[in-house]
Amino acid sequence: MLRLHAPQVLGALVRRYGHFAAAEDAVQEALLAAARQWPLDGVPGNPRGWLIRVASRRLADALRAEEARARREEAAVRLEPRDPRAAPAEDDTLTLLFLCCDPVLAPAARIALTLRAVGGLTTAEIARAHLVPEATIAQRISRAKAKLRATGADHPFHPPAPRDRDARLASVLQVLYLIFNEGYTATSGPALHRADLAREAIRLTRAARRLLPREGAVSGLLALMLLTEARSAARTGPDGELVPLDEQDRGRWDRAAIAEGTALVEEALTEGPPGPYQLQAAIAALHDEAPDPGATDWPQILALYDVLVTKTPDPMAELGRAVALAMVEGPEAGLAALTALEPRLPDSHRLPAVRAHLLERTGARRAAADAYRTAARRTLSLPERRYLQTRAARLDP
Repeated sequence: MLRLHAPQVLGALVRRYGHFAAAEDAVQEALLAAARQWPLDGVPGNPRGWLIRVASRRLADALRAEEARARREEAAVRLEPRDPRAAPAEDDTLTLLFLCCDPVLAPAARIALTLRAVGGLTTAEIARAHLVPEATIAQRISRAKAKLRATGADHPFHPPAPRDRDARLASVLQVLYLIFNEGYTATSGPALHRADLAREAIRLTRAARRLLPREGAVSGLLALMLLTEARSAARTGPDGELVPLDEQDRGRWDRAAIAEGTALVEEALTEGPPGPYQLQAAIAALHDEAPDPGATDWPQILALYDVLVTKTPDPMAELGRAVALAMVEGPEAGLAALTALEPRLPDSHRLPAVRAHLLERTGARRAAADAYRTAARRTLSLPERRYLQTRAARLDP
């Protein structure tokens, strides 16, 4: 519950008071207070209003302690809500999202800051999502906060005008995409799926689509999320073990989400030249529409990947293409593509996992087992690690 409310509370404070860094500190203090008090006193009837009220008080106290005490104190009193017990009717999460994607910040800094403030990801989780050291992400977030404070971009912040809003959209969508990916397949921990993050990413993307209903990239991203999340119930077994796509019970897939996502794909493909999100959504739709693994239209998926890799520098797109290539032309073709891709994914567990699967298909059992173990060592996800170790053990003599 606290993760759900945190970005909404931070957005409300930033919209009302500005001072992003100070507001974030105040929200963290309010969350700590809630973690201490709610188990004893019970969850209040309006938890978001409670958090906003407590965080507002903490922020007002912090502002009064700074230099220019009189001016800041006057501003805090002027901005104080008439009824501090009431929560605003609007959801300020999207406002916060656009603030974090301010053009004054470098693209990498926008994404890191938004994942931290809106998505609630830890610095380590963000670093793994970006395949960079944790210290690099921590530095990006610190500099982003300082830049917003120095330029006054957060004092106070209001939703951007349409021209500025559109300029920020690419960063906003990339952030939502990364939040969803972390929710759908957690990079670390005991659970494969973090439903709270996945749902929040979908909710925010729906909000973005309401704001920009004819933007193909937004529709495509929402379609991709829905079509991917539709499989979540079948991705784990009774003990939380990972179930790969070709072994899933497709009767457990969410057909309503698939129908909505498919309709969105069709709509998105009419809204200008297809970009990466539309193409990935079309690939996901082909997987979801197949009644069984053998009916998957791999030639069409490969054709879509051929276009996708020209649209994005993401090496994961190349990895997906290698899988599709193997399904169309045989595992040897896929293995050759992996060799060319390896310098771009030196530490990823996904490349050796794919290599292991393709080696297994060629009959190279020992090499496949070694690759599965390499992948298992690299992942911090316990379900993925157990799955990879189990696959390796099955191939041992």
